[in-house]
Amino acid sequence: MADVGSATLFRADPAARYGSIDALVRSRVNIKLINDSWDDLLRVTGSLLTGAVKASELFRYFAGGGTPTPIGRALMELGKLDRSTYLASYYDDELLRRRVNTQLNRQESRHTLARKIFHGQKGELRQKYKEGQEDQLGALGFMTNVCILWNTVYTARALEEMRAEGKKISAADIVRLSPLGFEHFNMLGRYSFSLPELVRDGQLRPLRTPPPAG
Repeated sequence: MADVGSATLFRADPAARYGSIDALVRSRVNIKLINDSWDDLLRVTGSLLTGAVKASELFRYFAGGGTPTPIGRALMELGKLDRSTYLASYYDDELLRRRVNTQLNRQESRHTLARKIFHGQKGELRQKYKEGQEDQLGALGFMTNVCILWNTVYTARALEEMRAEGKKISAADIVRLSPLGFEHFNMLGRYSFSLPELVRDGQLRPLRTPPPAG
């Protein structure tokens, strides 16, 4: 995670010592403020879980007039505690760090695909009104999902064909496959929206068979 090595952790016990990461634990969590607002925090949690209130509406409640309310400050203190607990686990658990890194790589791969699709206007939103920007972002998300779905469907088809040919496929290799590749997509040029008869009938396009090596 970016800048995780310089992140500030918060301590609940002022006398506690945390060994090699003690220098990172530079501030304290206000436990009293959390305890005093605990019942309100539980009500907020229940309201979110039941859908009785939207998160966007709660932001106005937490920071009325730009100044955090008492429950808003309590929520901030609780967030410090939760963040510190998670980061401590992140520092200590190599497997967790690997999982986080894998997820970050996947997310960055999706952003890379989206940037490749959104090549017009240098990838910038040029609409000056909210609805126009939402339309552009919606179209970008739709096309990104189309590419991901196409890759997923045809990757599964290729695996099925390889198995039908008697080839053994390692599960470890399948885990490394990603539906976020785009080298085979033509992002520029002319677009044709007429479907071949095969596709109109609900069938998949035939796979390309690579020429034999040598």
